[in-house]
Amino acid sequence: MSNAAPVRLSELVATLSLVADLGMGRPMERVLRQTVIALRLADAAGADDSVRAAAYYTSLLTWVGCAADTSELAELFGDETELYADSHDGDLAGVAMAMFVLRHLGRGGPRLRRAALVGRFLATAGRSVQQVLQAHCQSASELAGRLDLGEDVCRPLLQSFERWDGRGVPGDAGGADLDPAIRLVQLADNVEAFHDSAGVDGAVTVARERRGTQFDPELVDCFLNHRGDILAELDRIQAWDEVIALDPRLGAQLTEDELDRALQAFADFADLKSPPRLGHSCGVASLAADGATRLGLPVPDVRLVRRAGWVHDIGMIGVPSAIWNATRPWSLAQAERARTHPYLTERMLAGMPGLAAVARCAAHHHERLDGSGYPHGLSGDALPMPSRVLAAADVYHALGEPRPHRAPLVPDAAAQVLTAEARAGRLDPDAVSAVLAAAGQRVRRTPDGLTARETEVLLHLARGLSNPEIAAALTVSRKTVSTHLEHIYAKLGVTTRTQAALVAMRRGLTG
Repeated sequence: MSNAAPVRLSELVATLSLVADLGMGRPMERVLRQTVIALRLADAAGADDSVRAAAYYTSLLTWVGCAADTSELAELFGDETELYADSHDGDLAGVAMAMFVLRHLGRGGPRLRRAALVGRFLATAGRSVQQVLQAHCQSASELAGRLDLGEDVCRPLLQSFERWDGRGVPGDAGGADLDPAIRLVQLADNVEAFHDSAGVDGAVTVARERRGTQFDPELVDCFLNHRGDILAELDRIQAWDEVIALDPRLGAQLTEDELDRALQAFADFADLKSPPRLGHSCGVASLAADGATRLGLPVPDVRLVRRAGWVHDIGMIGVPSAIWNATRPWSLAQAERARTHPYLTERMLAGMPGLAAVARCAAHHHERLDGSGYPHGLSGDALPMPSRVLAAADVYHALGEPRPHRAPLVPDAAAQVLTAEARAGRLDPDAVSAVLAAAGQRVRRTPDGLTARETEVLLHLARGLSNPEIAAALTVSRKTVSTHLEHIYAKLGVTTRTQAALVAMRRGLTG
């Protein structure tokens, strides 16, 4: 690992933009082209270097929360990628926004459930949808903070769904109160989408039609006056190379510790895709690294397997949440879609030569020694020991976690499954023994200030259980659960499930 090419922060964040494209079912490199437009627009508008730098990272991260934290969105709208595909079609505010939501609520589900969702939306004035959008903004801002991008990026990300006319979500800012970076990004986002579908005329039309409503009118005028330069060669540029060249930090390289912290952030980000999996990636990384150490693997291999554990499920974001949240056995089509996620992990990391070995190891976590695994059907010597350890750690950790279709296995039962897989020739026996030995010494940490019961409630909450489900799981009343939640929110200083989940991950509870 020490001889690997250095990794730059711009590469990591640009990779997240590709993940966002994938998770939202949009054309690849769409966010990269949006970022090029935002930076060209900033130059045309005479923005200072600080605004330009903030716009760069804000643009790359604007949609990551929407791509990852989609469990609640899927509950409301079904396949979230279909929702996002339609989101640019109109100027969504007020009645138009309400009608857009009503058309998509419960799409593809039973009529009675759809009617219930519509009734609840109307009765609560759309609070459920607003909360989901705000949670996505919070997720993106939280990720920016963990990547040490500073308040100049965290702040505009919280305004991702605000509008110039003040009719956005949550509706706390408008006009001059909107951060300059998010104004640039919002216009660039729509200009790119309409340029892609309808050329220069489409981009110009949407900017003119939404001037002074969704977009800053002065910024629209600037775009219209300089549209030739701003849109020049947009269809022909190598978007990845262009964005990396525009890096306001001039290619600053990450230290080993900085890279580790960034990849840990990737881990928690990936786990947001499905609440029952919160803490899975960091837990697998820790377990696999411990197992590799017990096997006496060299320090670089231990580091490799830990990093691969952190990012091994990033490709899950490219699979609709409805598949991960299914409570019934998958159809053949669903199973095939789910089986693409290790391949997507490898492809998402392919742009960073410094993480090539990590990407390969991460992509092997569902491969098996007898060739029965996926995505490549590798077997035997094609799977090095770090990959074998990661596969064993992933299976063991997943078995001990709840899933929508099953309860978690107790440690002894999970160990029996792992041992049986080794006997059948699918998992490496030495890797299994090392992982099981490591698992016997792992201790769950508890967030400061919470009682043991509050910690249990927080964990169930973070994994997506409703209040009645938490009550049933802990054999307590719903009123007791509500009281615990009030105490938890107060002690942690949060107001939403997403915020609570992020706190639980930061403090090691879910790992």
